[in-house]
Amino acid sequence: MREELTPELAETIAEAFAKRDREHMQPTIDFFEKLLAEHPGNPYVLYEVGGSYDTAGQEKKAIEYYEQALPGLSGDTKRRCLLQYGSSLRNLERYDESMQVLQQACAEFPDSESLRVFVALTLHASGRSDQAMATLLRLVVDRLDTPEIKRYEPGLRGYADDLAGGAS
Repeated sequence: MREELTPELAETIAEAFAKRDREHMQPTIDFFEKLLAEHPGNPYVLYEVGGSYDTAGQEKKAIEYYEQALPGLSGDTKRRCLLQYGSSLRNLERYDESMQVLQQACAEFPDSESLRVFVALTLHASGRSDQAMATLLRLVVDRLDTPEIKRYEPGLRGYADDLAGGAS
């Protein structure tokens, strides 16, 4: 039986995450590897180990942990894991896989602005800068509810459609 995220484990993870030093990730990696040894197979700890390797620039290793974690995750943690997994794939120039993961995530979490931004990053990295810009323009129009943006919404949507080749 796989261990879930207890309140105590969640607190331990949050405390370790708050103490991490993005410039010196090895202590955080070591902490989460030890925590994983104490909670083998726990998807939430697997995700944190992956995230630690990811932050340290070790995307290949991070991907292994993300793939193990994803089947047991739900909610916001699953959304974050999918985003980070897709981003790591992009950083490794595995653009098609990155798009597949991020599009799946967008379908599952349609209200996530960050997922749409990472889709745009993958589009741009894969040489599809016009589609990336279209994605960002649509995000601005959909989520930035200001009088100025609303005034220009039809034009911005038209530009987005033109950049995306007419696809909405």
